[in-house]
Amino acid sequence: MSLQTGRRLPWWVSGDLNAAFGLGFNVLVNVLVLTSLCIGVVQIPQADVFGVILPALGIQLLIGNGYYTVLARRLARRENRSDVCAMPYGPSVPHMFIVTFVIMLPTFLTTRDAIRAWEAGLAWSFIIGLIVLIGAFVGPYIRRFTPRAALLGTLAGISIAFISMRPAAQMWQALWIALPVFAIIVIGFFTGRKLPGNIPIGLAALLVGTAIGWIGGYMSAPDVVTAARDIAVAVPTFNFSRLGHGLSAVAPLLATAIPLGIYNFCEGMTNVESASVAGDSYNLRSVLLADGTGAVVGAALGSPFPPAVYIGHPGWKEAGGRTSYSLASGVVIALMCFLGLFGLLGALIPLPAIVPILLYIGLLIGAQAFVSVPKAHAVAVVLAIIPNVASWANGQIDNVLNAAGTSAAKVGNDALAKAGVVYDGLKTLGGGAILAGMLLGAIAAFVIDKRYYWAAGYCVAGAVLSFIGLIHGEQVAWAASPGVALGYLFAALVCLAFSFGSTPAPAKMPDEHSEAPATIPHQTTPAKVAAEPAH
Repeated sequence: MSLQTGRRLPWWVSGDLNAAFGLGFNVLVNVLVLTSLCIGVVQIPQADVFGVILPALGIQLLIGNGYYTVLARRLARRENRSDVCAMPYGPSVPHMFIVTFVIMLPTFLTTRDAIRAWEAGLAWSFIIGLIVLIGAFVGPYIRRFTPRAALLGTLAGISIAFISMRPAAQMWQALWIALPVFAIIVIGFFTGRKLPGNIPIGLAALLVGTAIGWIGGYMSAPDVVTAARDIAVAVPTFNFSRLGHGLSAVAPLLATAIPLGIYNFCEGMTNVESASVAGDSYNLRSVLLADGTGAVVGAALGSPFPPAVYIGHPGWKEAGGRTSYSLASGVVIALMCFLGLFGLLGALIPLPAIVPILLYIGLLIGAQAFVSVPKAHAVAVVLAIIPNVASWANGQIDNVLNAAGTSAAKVGNDALAKAGVVYDGLKTLGGGAILAGMLLGAIAAFVIDKRYYWAAGYCVAGAVLSFIGLIHGEQVAWAASPGVALGYLFAALVCLAFSFGSTPAPAKMPDEHSEAPATIPHQTTPAKVAAEPAH
């Protein structure tokens, strides 16, 4: 949609309100979850959670959402379009659980000191930010030579495993609240049905779910009174001493920080690719610089939760979001962080009324991976999904065993195998899942196109990365997974053998496609999805 001659780019359109409510609820859920993780799992004092961690998170949101709004408005003016949608941004969902259960909780259990655990989380998040900043200069080259099926396939794996499964399970714990909310969201966002007075779909869904929860006795009035007493204004300040204490014992953190930093900038790449498919081609380096800066600044202020560009740009664009919806949601959530309102919100709004929006985003992104690539590459999409599903399943197994006071090592592989659990295989397959998914999806796409030299090159990359433990390994180390590395090398030899005498399928550069992608149903008209190569 071109800007009319002489007209200024509007700061706000009616669709921004709808998208802002949707993204705001998404971030709201994540902040409520990370608040409960800090208090309930790591046992960080509530005063520090509401007075330090959340205000630091608020600054992160202002940095990222403000910068992405600037990028969106620059893109709109450069391309003379009024339908550019800003990238969504917030605390990274997978990292919320990883920093809690892999970094802070083990430190707390070892030292019985919640502050030490918090400091370890700050150091870990700081390292993540530095790696993402480095990735801002490496990522564009990876994106240029990686097939779209690999990028969107691994994104679909994240959305199915880490974005969709937990909200779906939470919905079914109180389906009498959640399913009506989900029905409103699906009808409003996928069919284009308007509500009387043009009430935002997200707001209507939340109000209906909250009303059902309170009328049905799901919520507690005394909890609201208690939460209201705890409201206090907090101003973020730098916490260099805590960060310094955490960095003084940084060595053990590198084993997870390095691959997960790579995960962050790979996830950023896939999300930028997703936005490109929806018609908005952003500069990847600019997007990643905001992610890395947000993590570094947040860690210095006291937040152990790295932010990230979010999955879901196509969904918010279809909901009507343009250049300012993300900034509006970020400002509102930041103010709530500064004013200490999250305890009160958690007591007022039933969680089953909020989580359906996450499932909606998971459905949309999972569908996009299949409809936005050539039909022949559907197999590559599925293969890219699998490592993320394995990582999710492995995490679920570990969490269950930890809750039972044991571990996979104590139970033993034989006992797990007799119960039908291929634990070692899942753990190896899911190691460095997003990077592994991209590699496997790329190999499959190149093989399908009979581009065996490219496939062999990605197999060699898989061998190197698995040998040093960045994929398919428990930690970064020399000879971390030699057997897996050997498997990738043998696959490279197979691809090279098949390259002799074969004719590659007619194809453009690896990031281009000769087949136009299909569309995803949305509000009023089919989406016009761009098929141009990414730059």
